Amino acid sequence: MTLTLITDRKNLRETRWAESEPMALPDGGVRLRIDLFALTSNNVTYAAFGESMHYWDFFPAGDAASGCMPVWGFGTVVESRCDGVAMGKRFYGFLPLADEVVLTPTRVGSAGFVDGAGHRRELPAVYNHYVRCSADPLHDPEREAEQALLRPLFATSFLIDDFLADNGFFGARRVVLSSASSKTAYGTAFCLAERRGSGEGVEVVGLTSAGHAPFTGSLGCYDRVVRYDELASLPADVASVYVDMSGDAALRAAVHEHLGPALTYSCAVGGTHWQALGSGSGLPGPRPVLFFAPAQIRKRNAEWGREVHAERVAAAWHRFLDRLADPKAPWLRVVRGKGPAAVESTYRRLLDGAIPAAEGHVLSL
Repeated sequence: MTLTLITDRKNLRETRWAESEPMALPDGGVRLRIDLFALTSNNVTYAAFGESMHYWDFFPAGDAASGCMPVWGFGTVVESRCDGVAMGKRFYGFLPLADEVVLTPTRVGSAGFVDGAGHRRELPAVYNHYVRCSADPLHDPEREAEQALLRPLFATSFLIDDFLADNGFFGARRVVLSSASSKTAYGTAFCLAERRGSGEGVEVVGLTSAGHAPFTGSLGCYDRVVRYDELASLPADVASVYVDMSGDAALRAAVHEHLGPALTYSCAVGGTHWQALGSGSGLPGPRPVLFFAPAQIRKRNAEWGREVHAERVAAAWHRFLDRLADPKAPWLRVVRGKGPAAVESTYRRLLDGAIPAAEGHVLSL
């Protein structure tokens, strides 16, 4: 039987496990056993923005009210009717929160393949690529947990930093990130901090809760850490960009009102505060613009070429990974879990914001 976690699209706390007969493998298809996947606040963002950003469309649950939340992880081919994708080969990519998945490989090559399922053809291509681990320059068998946890998040971090720099930081001298303890936020801060000492350097400010402030301050990639309840202490006379990882409508309004004319750009990225999401209309200053990573990928692939783009991301990723796992002061502690109960517990703790910022949870069914 195939086991899948199904989520109510309107109430993210409502979940159920669905058991079904394994899907018959079509000609040209492959079946992957899902070996390992990460659960982070990024997955909550996928669910929170599932309708508007079509994340529910990747792995249909069978009805319009339910969805299968996507995750990033590793799978092994256990059945294949596709030339070029052999049994036993291991791939990294976008997966359903389940114990297996059937994919329809197209554009099969030494680096991997693209899922050509009809319902995915109009969805962003970046999520449809499956990378062959044996040919992946970012893959390290000893660090698969870190890759599952942070590779997709860091790719977004790299692109946010690149997008801001590409636009001259919209004339700002400071970047303010909410949910600063989240992995995507501190990945972005890491990339921004690497610009220190160059002509492109900006001040990097992290907004976070009182409970996460000590961890966030210990990272060293933020020039300043400000608690949410101390927002008024942030000088309001410095031209700033706001990168909103939280999605919290009240916080967004407070930032816009506090910074006023000093706010040059408002970039909406995540929904870690998923229960506080709201419209960005009617705010003083620039209207929030949703950051769409695939658009920046397409731009850089056209300007730099795919290979150069991939090389730059890989180089930054390895520098980030080295810092992340620094034995003297690691930023991340991997926590492993197995089985439906462990998955549900981790998911609910993520919804409640109850997982320590220094933890990263990888799971399997």
